[in-house]
Amino acid sequence: MDVLLSFAAALVALRLAGLLLHRCRYAWTAGLASFASAAGAMAWGAAHGWDAVAFRVYYLAGALLSAPLLGVGSLSLWGRRWAAGLGLVWAGLAIGVAAEMRVHGSFGSTAVPRAQDHVDALPRVLAIAGSSLGTLAVVVVVAVTFRRRPLGNGLVLAAVAAAAAASVLTQTAASAAAVCFAAAAALLYAGATRPA
Repeated sequence: MDVLLSFAAALVALRLAGLLLHRCRYAWTAGLASFASAAGAMAWGAAHGWDAVAFRVYYLAGALLSAPLLGVGSLSLWGRRWAAGLGLVWAGLAIGVAAEMRVHGSFGSTAVPRAQDHVDALPRVLAIAGSSLGTLAVVVVVAVTFRRRPLGNGLVLAAVAAAAAASVLTQTAASAAAVCFAAAAALLYAGATRPA
């Protein structure tokens, strides 16, 4: 069941990323594509067992890129042009860190691996900082623009809550996490495309 739900979450996120691409919401598109990649890695790990490659993809897409790119997307929609450059710098840093980080420990199950068991402190600190700042950017933009877009911003806040729940649930209930990933993607799409 974990495999099917994770794969379904990946398909939902990827489809919605494609729809946002047509609306020229590039950072949000990249954020949803990251959601899709993380959910795809979860599906692979649940189906075939986790290994260092699947974990690296999952960590890059889910821990290092998703929330920061969504934060950049929110700032860009708010008219902060500098956010696009910041997003490119962060994406480059995240890809470099994920490519070079040492993944240690053994992988032997289909359960989502815990980062502290496989990754050194620096990549974990960067993931926490990036996710926290990205989430903060989304929440600040939602708060500042709430009166103009109450329904759309409410959907974005619900998406942030669903994504946070997914992150927590990956360690204990991968099926529920996959459902939360798919819900977060759908809510983000609905919030991002809702007119003012």
